[in-house]
Amino acid sequence: MNAKKIDKIATGILYMIAVLIVALLIGLIGYIIYNGRHCFNPEFLFGKPSMEAGGGIGLHLFNSFYMLVISLIITVPLGIGAGIYLAEYAKEGKVLNIIRLCIDTMASLPSIVVGLFGLLVFVNMTGWGYSIFAGAMAITILNIPAMTRVSESAILDASKKVKEASLGLGATQWQTMIKVILPSAIPQILTGIILAAGRIFGEAAALLYTAGMSAPIVRISNGSAFNLFRPAETLSVYIWQLNSEGMVPDASKIANGASAVLIIMVLLFNVLARIIGKKIYERHTGSK
Repeated sequence: MNAKKIDKIATGILYMIAVLIVALLIGLIGYIIYNGRHCFNPEFLFGKPSMEAGGGIGLHLFNSFYMLVISLIITVPLGIGAGIYLAEYAKEGKVLNIIRLCIDTMASLPSIVVGLFGLLVFVNMTGWGYSIFAGAMAITILNIPAMTRVSESAILDASKKVKEASLGLGATQWQTMIKVILPSAIPQILTGIILAAGRIFGEAAALLYTAGMSAPIVRISNGSAFNLFRPAETLSVYIWQLNSEGMVPDASKIANGASAVLIIMVLLFNVLARIIGKKIYERHTGSK
């Protein structure tokens, strides 16, 4: 068998694997959305949870988005800052090796362990109790390693193309980083942000021990909805609770609808993040 035939066979196998992966993804998403097709109505999306049949997920949906915002506000600056340090300022040696070892160790931590750590530190030691802030801190611990690695890789890749040119024109290292390298690295950094956001939407184990499993009624009018130190059951935790405890008569139906909403939210976030990232990149590079 000559080299051309081997190459065609290998290429065909790779195409088959790619098609299989895409088909599995489409099938999984389609199955979840089909089973939860009843959820696409205002009563379910914005309704209050109830111990009787026909409850909604409005409060849990709000809690998930609020947790997403708070966690990203903490994670993104820390992750990008750590990536900048590792890519541009850290010097090779024992200290850098220890930092990388710590990052790799954090990346391999099971979420249940982080949840128990959050329970000990952010819930009990601080006296905050089960709260949105405690949950956001636990999720930050889970997301920081990936965000740091993605940011470092993006900055290193972008700096190869433009760093020397910028420095040669008289810009300082910090000016080069902020005005040239970071805008060029935005598309890859957004990948890290998308991964972090997906972890926030889908995480349940860590939030069980930090944000809690209760969803008290809150109101925007008096500001209680934005209280960082109130318990907040997110949508993923609510789905787990419905499937494990079956607290309401139509628990399976609500869980299927909530799962469909969760999948759609993740997909929308991915698409919007890509569009925004492309616009930012074009704005700073002048490309179209």
